[in-house]
Amino acid sequence: MKRKIKFGVIGLGHIGIKHIDAIINNRSSELIAIADKYSFKEIQRKRKEDLSHLEKYHFYNDLHDMFQNPDIDILNICSPNGLHYEMALNSILNGKHVLIEKPMTLNSKHANHLVDQAKKNNKLVFCVMQNRFSPTIIWLKKIIDQKKLGEIFSVHVNCFWNRNKNYYKTSDWHGKLDLDGGPLFTQFSHFIDILYWLFGEFSNINTEFIKFRESDYIEFEDSGILSFNFASGPKGTLNYSTSIWEKNFESSIIVTAEKGTLKIGGQYMDKLEYCNIENYEKPIFDVGVSCNDYGAYQGSAANHSKVIENIINVILYGEKIATSGSEGAKIVEIIEKIYSFRK
Repeated sequence: MKRKIKFGVIGLGHIGIKHIDAIINNRSSELIAIADKYSFKEIQRKRKEDLSHLEKYHFYNDLHDMFQNPDIDILNICSPNGLHYEMALNSILNGKHVLIEKPMTLNSKHANHLVDQAKKNNKLVFCVMQNRFSPTIIWLKKIIDQKKLGEIFSVHVNCFWNRNKNYYKTSDWHGKLDLDGGPLFTQFSHFIDILYWLFGEFSNINTEFIKFRESDYIEFEDSGILSFNFASGPKGTLNYSTSIWEKNFESSIIVTAEKGTLKIGGQYMDKLEYCNIENYEKPIFDVGVSCNDYGAYQGSAANHSKVIENIINVILYGEKIATSGSEGAKIVEIIEKIYSFRK
């Protein structure tokens, strides 16, 4: 009988539930335990959601006991951003692989220390950057690698989302600098990752950070305008905001190049809206990308099932890690570099 990979999930918030669903629905994985600082009854009351199907799984309030559980192969860190480092480090030191939700950590020193400790203890660090599994982004990487566009001139990313007062006021960590870190960490690290994955390191960064909606519950900007150069040559811009009225508007990437122009748009970079490339027929994507829908707001592309599948294939069959710890650390370094200009 084929061995199953045994998971534990730390954090029973919105994203923790997404991880749990992906684990339960994969035939090659098994959910062993769940941990949260709140009791199971408190979580159900707080979420106003029936989670009775999870009652059969072992529930920990004490992480030390969970770290000691010998049945767990890998721990999924789904806690507030500022807690990722300590939880992941303890997981590794107790003999577990780790999957860390974005961002990996809130500073690069911590991220690189996790990579070093994992290597020292013969453990793997996986990072959640699920947009790498989106069909449109996979296609874009392919045509870039195949040089279909010729020399790439410029790359422009626009991320315009809504995160309303309720999003912050009903959370005990969103909006707080030490636990959240800011929109480039919490909302838009996925898109920093895509830019890095496709075009390489950032340099010559220019920034403007703006707070369009003044509040006493957000300790950082809600919007930013960035320009930079890529190591591979193109010029780049990133415009982002969480101040958009009522609902998410779009996440898009425009590429201008020697032999073509394209735009991937929609709310989650899930639609090829424009494609004009020399001697190239526009492809048709028959696989849609759904979003992580949290009721009061919508998150990023919902590809967590593919993240879990990759982990299983890496551990059981030696497949390449979709987003490694070293790549996750690089994204933290880039965001840290951008935020070094924040006053």
